[in-house]
Amino acid sequence: MTTEQATDRQLYVYRLTGPRPTFPQDMTPAEADAMQRHTDYWLELLDQGTAVFFGPVGDPAGVWGLGILEAGSPEEVDAVRADDPAVTSGTATAEVMPVLGGYARPLPADRTPPG
Repeated sequence: MTTEQATDRQLYVYRLTGPRPTFPQDMTPAEADAMQRHTDYWLELLDQGTAVFFGPVGDPAGVWGLGILEAGSPEEVDAVRADDPAVTSGTATAEVMPVLGGYARPLPADRTPPG
């Protein structure tokens, strides 16, 4: 990938927050259904190359979801949020913030993230 190609895409942090600090330990059946649809949706985003990573964060103040998105515009990210079943169901809220810069090491081809 050339430097020009790399600059037309932007990384975004997607923070998904549940309705209470004890979520997901005490999800209702309706919330569990919404979160399963959310997981399926994000797996599709991974397959499409829009999502780079997603998963829960074990914050002592309450578990929340972290997603890393790669998109060509803020509108693309807004569309991801607008279609996220966890958000559309009212089960969770999502904040999106652009990544201003950073560094990453390549993930070896024979290693998959834990989960």
